[in-house]
Order: sequence, then structure tokens, then C-alpha cells
Amino acid sequence: MTELSDYFDYQVDADGNPYLEVSIRGITLLRLPATNKGTAFTLQERIELGLDGLLPPRVTDLEIQLDRLYAHYLKQPDDIAKYLFLRATQERSEVLFYALLEKHLEEMVPIVYTPTIGLAVQQFSSLYTTARGLTLSIENIDHAETILESYPWHDIRMIVVTDASAILGIGDQGMGGLAICVGKLALYTAGGGLCPFQTLPVNLDVGTNRAELLDDPHYLGLREKRLQGEAYFKLVDKFIAAVSKKWPKAIIQFEDFAKNVAFEVLARYRNQTPCFNDDIQGTGAAALAGLLSACRKKGETLAEQTVVVAGAGAGGVGVAYAIKEGMVRAGLSAEQAARQLFIIDGRGLVIKGITTDAYKLPLAQSPEIYQDWALDDDRIPTLLDVVTHAKPSVLIGLSGIAGLFSEPVIKTMAQNHQYPVIFPLSNPTANCEATPKDILEWTQGRAIVATGSPFEDVEYQGGRYPISQGNNAFIFPGLGFAAVIGECTRISDAMVLESAYALADYTKENVLDAGLIYPSVADLKKVSLFVATRVLARALEDGSATRQDLKGMNLETYVKEHFWQAKHLPFKYKVVNAA
Repeated sequence: MTELSDYFDYQVDADGNPYLEVSIRGITLLRLPATNKGTAFTLQERIELGLDGLLPPRVTDLEIQLDRLYAHYLKQPDDIAKYLFLRATQERSEVLFYALLEKHLEEMVPIVYTPTIGLAVQQFSSLYTTARGLTLSIENIDHAETILESYPWHDIRMIVVTDASAILGIGDQGMGGLAICVGKLALYTAGGGLCPFQTLPVNLDVGTNRAELLDDPHYLGLREKRLQGEAYFKLVDKFIAAVSKKWPKAIIQFEDFAKNVAFEVLARYRNQTPCFNDDIQGTGAAALAGLLSACRKKGETLAEQTVVVAGAGAGGVGVAYAIKEGMVRAGLSAEQAARQLFIIDGRGLVIKGITTDAYKLPLAQSPEIYQDWALDDDRIPTLLDVVTHAKPSVLIGLSGIAGLFSEPVIKTMAQNHQYPVIFPLSNPTANCEATPKDILEWTQGRAIVATGSPFEDVEYQGGRYPISQGNNAFIFPGLGFAAVIGECTRISDAMVLESAYALADYTKENVLDAGLIYPSVADLKKVSLFVATRVLARALEDGSATRQDLKGMNLETYVKEHFWQAKHLPFKYKVVNAA
């Protein structure tokens, strides 16, 4: 492994036991989150490292520390207070933070990620306490190489970057987007085994068009309107160039870029550097995996489905692309798959000759598809029109519009199919197209339901219906980790598609018989191991991975052995010569 930092590095002794070699002593050790073990420093370490007298006399192990932390966590009055508590823990000790998160993964993922992360993003400036990651803007982008060179971690392998133009369901959030990157990377480590000292959250502050941010005296970002066009891409070009020069093995995950630039950004850079867009490809893979599981549950194939995707942003179009690829893999021609796939945007059905958005055109329906629907005044078909006449078996929501899946829409689905598949996937919870409770009541308990945000199980007519969460976290940690350890030069479409089928196979093997469409978030590490193993095999097969020496190895064992562990290691001091 390349040296992680000037301050510390992982080493292994003659007997194969790992330890942390540090070049700093005293109070500095306790102030650096990467090296702070707190009361877990042994008596010998305290003497050797200049910590004697700086800590309470009792030495405690990791479990005692976690018990103490969790007790304090439970005392927090609300979700945003819990979020701040966890972030403060992370800034004190990375090991303690990740060990706590891993131990209570299902409980804490909704705090460090969706839905609570949306509140943290909105309140970023007022909640700001500690620097983390990097922010590049028009004011410093020309010094990007120097900024990256000064970053304290030397071996960055995963970068999550946003321009904060389309955060979850809350839109343009300017500087606040950095919080979403921090949250994503927390899941990369807690759920995907990536060493936190090889990760980097980045916010590209290109301004904001949100008036309340520009008028807020406490707002910490640039008080300028968003860059557009050539100026915008010139800034992103400089960022990509600086990263490629400093960390050529780093994988870049684009996060929450608005639909008007998300597809162009991905197309512009995917052949220059290993990168993917989680909103397009991760959401697409996660939705496809859930749909495959739903098909298995009702004993049908993907090729038999007619699908409506409501929402034509980056996520919605990404889902539609993934489902189309899945239909082709299931035996349909590309033309037939397209005829069985209907995309709804703010105007209604996406139709050739009417939509002008280039990224939607490959999925647009021909006007001929609805000529026999007898619509008044040749109007554009609405969601209810499409559900009524196309008789879809699957309805997926990524619109961000609460209540879009109305009672007439859902009841029409149920009239046309015994087991309609209905996935309201919009985040946060307040933006969900319909609640699971309403969907099950309107379909007499027959719908197969999964959501984007976490929901409680539903009690209906004496039965209990588990509600699975279609979370991108089941995809991106495994996909990204495979790309990291395979040292991939690209993230191929085949790798992304493989992540979807791997998740569906994990679900079939472990939880489908229990009525679940997705696994529990508590199983995130197991899921990520499964997904990473399958994606790495695909990357080796299609040439995306440069680590061809891994061929023939037991990839599951190799991936598992390279998962970072949140545990305290013994410390040894390394004397640094002043020469």
C-alpha cells in the first residue's frame, strides 16, 4: 500500500500482526481523528507516545467505548441532534465512529444518509463546525493541483463529488452538498469496507440559484449565480485533470448533479477516468435489482412486464435505461423493450417529436403508441392515461412529487394485474409518491411494494407486510470497492449491470422467501461483499480491471480480506530524522 499519510501508516510485524506506525506524539495524537484511540491507549503506549497524564487512568477496550457512546447517542432529542453527535464522533475518532455505525447500521444509516442527511444539507452553514474534505470553486480551481498536493491523505482511491445542483428531493443546495458526499463515503466504509483514509468528499461550489441561500448572512458558499455552459465545464475539466494527475487510481463518483448536466458530465469523462454517476447508474441498478426480485416473487420474467417510470430526471431516466438493458438481457429486442417502457415527465408521457431534452430522446415513445387511446384534443397522455391504456404491471416513481400515485392510479393498476409492482422511490420520505399503507389498502394487499426511504411494516386486515427499502447503498459500495481493488480504468456498463443482478441474486438466496424485495440495511456489509465479488469478476472478464493477476484467485476471499476493519490497532512510534 502507498503511504497513507505523513503522520501514520499501516504496517505488519514479523508474525503477520497489523499495527499503526505513527510519527507524531502527545496531544497531537488525540487531536487527529485517524490516530485518536482515546481511553483505549494502553499504559505502555501512553508512556512511549507522550500521552501519560493526558488521559483518565483507566484503560478501556473498544466495546466499553462503544457502549458509552451509544448511551449518549440515545439521549439525543431528535434526528438532526443524532446526526451532529455522529459527525462529532467521526471528527474525534474515525475508528470509534465506524465501529459504532457498523454495530448499529440499520438504526444509524437513516441518520448519516437518507432521509436525515437532507436536513443536514439544508442546514449546512448554520451547523458547520469542522473542516472535512475539499471545496473547489472558481476562486481556487486554478490552484487545484496545489490543493490536492497539500491534502493530508496521500493514497486516495475513492472520491465522491457533487456540484449540489440536485440534492435528493430538495434541489440546489450550494455549499451544503458537501454533507451528502461525507454521508456517502461513510457508507463506503461502514457498508463497503473501504479504508476511510483513502476516501475524499469534494464539493464543486459553482454558485447557487437558491435565493434564500444567497440572502442568508450565514451562508458559507459563493454568493454568485451558478456557472453554466463553457465556464462550468472548464471548472470541472480542471478538477478532473488535477485528480487524474495526483491520484490516477482514484475512482470518481458523481453525486447529485442536476439532470441538465448529469448525463453530459458522465459522457464527457467516463472514457478519461474511472467514474460513474450514482443517481443515474446506481439508482438504475438498485431499481432493476428490486424489479427482478419482484418478478421472481410473482413467478414471471422481466420480459413479460410493461413498465411506467414516473420522473424523467437523472434517476428516472437512469432507471429506465437499466430496465431496458435488463429486458434485452431477458430476450427482448431493443425495439420491443422500448415499446414496453413508458417514461412520464412534468408534461406527461415522453414522446418523440415533443420532448426536446436530448437525454430523454432514446426512451421516448412514438405518438403511434397511443393513437387508439381516444384521448380528447390529441393531448399528451397523463400518468393516469398511460396506466389505464398501456396496462403496466410495474409503476416506479422517481418524480419527487408527494402523492403523485393517487388512489385512481393505484386502483387502476390493481384492476389490470393481480400483483402490481409499485415502487415509490423518491427521497426524502416527504416526497414519496404514495405511502405503502395507502398502496396496500388500495390494492387489497396485493401490491408488491418497495420504497426509496425507510418505512415501517404495514398491518393490513390481520396480515403484516414488510416494506423493503430500495437503497442505492446496496449498489454503490460494492461497485466502487470492486473498482478500487481491481484498479479499474473504467466503470463499464457491464459492471453496473452485474451489480444489479448480483443484488437480485443475494435477495433470492437470503430474503425473498420472507417476502422482502431488498435485504435489510443491517446486512449491508454482506451485500457489498457479494456485489463487489461479482462486479470484480465481471471487470476482470471485460478488461476494465488492470489487476489481471487476480484471475484464478478466490475473489470472495480476496475482497473480504481487503475490507477495512474498524478496530484499534497497537501503535508504534517511528522516529523521523530531521535531516
